[in-house]
Amino acid sequence: MLELGHISTAALSLAAESGKEEGGSFLVSPGIGLMIWTLILFGFTMWVLSKLAFPKIQEALDRRAKTIAESIEAAERQRKESDELLSEYRARLAEAREQADDIMARARKAAETAEAEATVSGREKREELVEAAKRDIEAETRRSLDQIRQEVADLTVLATEKVTRKSLNPDDQKRLVEEALAEVDFSALSGKGSQN
Repeated sequence: MLELGHISTAALSLAAESGKEEGGSFLVSPGIGLMIWTLILFGFTMWVLSKLAFPKIQEALDRRAKTIAESIEAAERQRKESDELLSEYRARLAEAREQADDIMARARKAAETAEAEATVSGREKREELVEAAKRDIEAETRRSLDQIRQEVADLTVLATEKVTRKSLNPDDQKRLVEEALAEVDFSALSGKGSQN
């Protein structure tokens, strides 16, 4: 490179001298000699650059172009991968929404079924409880009536013995109890008399 600088300096000084000889500025009116030397120096400079600098510049440009191409390819691959991931995500999201909707529909249906079953079951239980309560009331009423009949019978026998001051035989006791019971209206006690 130093030689190239010396050569160009020498050429310029030669050109300056030839310009002085012609009596004017070499920049304003160049001579043929100066043009030839300029072309020779330009050609030599281009040859030196083509052998030394241009291959390295071209190599650097090729490396840079290759790096850029690889970056573009990598970006394109990443874009395709991200598009695939996005479409996969969207598909999974749609599937999850469908599953959630299905679960919600099944839950609603199960709730409605459970509510209907609970209503029917509750109604059946209530009816069973009402029937059991009616049976209990009727049984208790019969027991109470039987107990009242027994007490009336005992009181009748006792009253008759006190009035007659004698003991009655079993047949007389039975006849008196039946007469006393016939006179008492038990239907009013059981609630049947109020229905008639």
